[in-house]
Amino acid sequence: MTDDPMIEARDVYHAYTHAGVTEPVLHGLELVVRRGEFVVIMGPSGCGKTTLLNILGLMACPTRAGTLRLAGEDALGLSDAARTRLRRATLGFVFQRFNLLPTISARQNVALPLRIRGEAADGRVAELLEAVGLQDCADKEPGRLSVGQQQRVAIARALVTRPALLLADEPTGNLDSANAEAVLTLLTEFHRTWRQTILLITHNEHLTVAADRVLRMCDGRFVE
Repeated sequence: MTDDPMIEARDVYHAYTHAGVTEPVLHGLELVVRRGEFVVIMGPSGCGKTTLLNILGLMACPTRAGTLRLAGEDALGLSDAARTRLRRATLGFVFQRFNLLPTISARQNVALPLRIRGEAADGRVAELLEAVGLQDCADKEPGRLSVGQQQRVAIARALVTRPALLLADEPTGNLDSANAEAVLTLLTEFHRTWRQTILLITHNEHLTVAADRVLRMCDGRFVE
């Protein structure tokens, strides 16, 4: 871990408007995550965790202008095209729903981010499939894999571009306890071996055991 910030967010405010009624979701949040740090954000459903992750992942913008720097770059001052380039170059995502393409193999799913970036699917795909213990399932479509195996494919896909920052949104939410433990072990190993920066949101207290730091949210605010 270094003192160099991977995420530097200040005064992050977001609200949703429906039928003329504005409902604040995030109330001026501030967050700094250092390179190589494993941070878990905990909180109940509806507290704003996913909204915050979407903003940090450049998939949404705060309603009111604050500041957001990712890997040293001013993410809010960019055009849409530049934000897309920064997201592809810097971020990896793991979701509760695995979002695998059902008609292609595990190997092809893992290679997809490289193809989108116009890069060759080199030995990294095989390396990641081996790292998640699925080298023997590389040619199987997602429908022929267990739920736990599908999430491991999703983790391999998120890491294949060697992103500076991995964002994980309830990555064990659809898994039983054994598979949830396996996913936590994988993320912990990537953090220790590669010094992978990870920001994970969850309501599962058990996922905090591997974290360098745990932040708790309630009603759109960080709390003690």
